[in-house]
Amino acid sequence: MTGVPWLMVVLLGLFGLVGGIGITAVGPGGVLPTIGLFTLTGVSPAEVAGTAIVTHIATGVLATGVYTRSGQLRDPETRRTALILAGAAVLGTPLGVLLNTLVSPRVFGIVLGVLVAAAGALVLHRKPPVAAARAHPPAPVVAGLGFAVAVISGVVGIGGPLLTVPLLVALGVPVLESLASAQAQSVVIATVGSLGYLAHGAINWPLAAVVGIPELVGVVVGWKIAHALPTRGLRWALIVTLFALAPYLALRG
Repeated sequence: MTGVPWLMVVLLGLFGLVGGIGITAVGPGGVLPTIGLFTLTGVSPAEVAGTAIVTHIATGVLATGVYTRSGQLRDPETRRTALILAGAAVLGTPLGVLLNTLVSPRVFGIVLGVLVAAAGALVLHRKPPVAAARAHPPAPVVAGLGFAVAVISGVVGIGGPLLTVPLLVALGVPVLESLASAQAQSVVIATVGSLGYLAHGAINWPLAAVVGIPELVGVVVGWKIAHALPTRGLRWALIVTLFALAPYLALRG
């Protein structure tokens, strides 16, 4: 990448790697590539969102595959939730892309900062569902949640697990099933969003590779962590990071 400082390349790669780990280990990780692109590159909000969201096609497909392999997406209820979320994303994501084209860098930074703070709060207050609350929410609730998340994801260029996972857990869905459902939704959000941003010429492919390749590695690492190790330490590290970055993002815009 001629003319791009190597330190920036390394830092963007780290944002991608840690973001990928967060996606499959705890859910809210996909926002980190957006944060890296916004804080390090100086490109427009549309290019930040478009470049970030295109990386989530591959990560979403890979994450969906690994959660199918581990059995979560073979469960009928989880598969139903995933399909409803994905269907809602087809409608919500284009609206988010359209809204992105109307916002200034200042507004984009504020929206991203608020979103990051909200995600931190959701992860902070997330509690494991009790045995009696393992049923998935009704279809209209899932559809409404999926549509709202898709709109927000389309605006800032994230895949969906950032908000979908903690919201599903708050509604009583087990963590691994929430993670699996959100990955399937992420594929649709990323694909539809990428087509929208591609039509606006707002995808920087070299930057997408710098972020996206380490992100793919992180997805596999995060999936292994989610199944083999306690994620409490990672969860708290993510909470601290999100709360620390939120005011900076809002002011930087």
